[in-house]
Amino acid sequence: AVGCLCPGCSGSAVPLRALMLGVISTLVTGSGEEVLEENPFYGKYRHKIQELRRSSPDVFESRMEKRNEVKKQPVGYSKQSEFVRRMEEKAEGLSTRTSKEGFTRDKTLDSILNVEMVKEKSAEEIKQIWNQYFSAKDTVYAVIPAEKFDLIWKRAQKCPSFLYALPRKEGYEFFVGQWSGTELHFTSLINIQTQGEAAPSQLVLYHYPELQEEKGIVLMTAEMDSKFLVVHEAQCLANQVQLFYATDCSETYELVETFNHRSSEFKYMSVIAKLEHSGLGKALRPNQVSDKS
Repeated sequence: AVGCLCPGCSGSAVPLRALMLGVISTLVTGSGEEVLEENPFYGKYRHKIQELRRSSPDVFESRMEKRNEVKKQPVGYSKQSEFVRRMEEKAEGLSTRTSKEGFTRDKTLDSILNVEMVKEKSAEEIKQIWNQYFSAKDTVYAVIPAEKFDLIWKRAQKCPSFLYALPRKEGYEFFVGQWSGTELHFTSLINIQTQGEAAPSQLVLYHYPELQEEKGIVLMTAEMDSKFLVVHEAQCLANQVQLFYATDCSETYELVETFNHRSSEFKYMSVIAKLEHSGLGKALRPNQVSDKS
């Protein structure tokens, strides 16, 4: 069973807020609260939905009405002027992020380690220090080769958004990943559906290219909302970034290009197929085997 379908929006790549109109327009068919409750991941967000319904019934009804209005629009519908405005708002919002979402504002590499001191060490030594430091922490981290990150970064400039699938017992939960500078923010589709433009990030991957040119490595770590994700789930999403953005397979990267530039042609089942074939989600479903051949 698939909880949420893919977003539909036209034109060039658009940010998370701009995606919301298209995202909601292609969610499971139905109306209002009935569709929310039919979503297999509704239970995880039940408290927030009920809290909104109690504290701001007008806002709740307005969002349900807005959702239904958007659903009536054809796939690929967009208001470009509105998208531009929301793109600017999202960029400003991410640059001034505060701790209210549980994430560190302006998380710099210097806040983690002494950059000047490690510059005296080799890439392998820095890698060991980074891995040893984060191995005792409940988070996602990596040391990415410079060439691989360079490819990811160039592609992220052209295609800053993508739809990722996270294996669940019920099927798959979809997350939208949106690049903002060297940060990659994830939030689930149902989170967007229930909270609209106020939907917060649930996972942020921080990439640090400060040592890329001199040492040939890019350091990465993450912060997540532990109410919605655990480390191995966040790791699965992080691994998919390399699966889709650093791939040598043109067919795989074409999914990213299609999502950003030809969304009416995007097939969310193709994401699931690539994920299953890669075996990346196998750890989340230990009783299932990958179809990799």
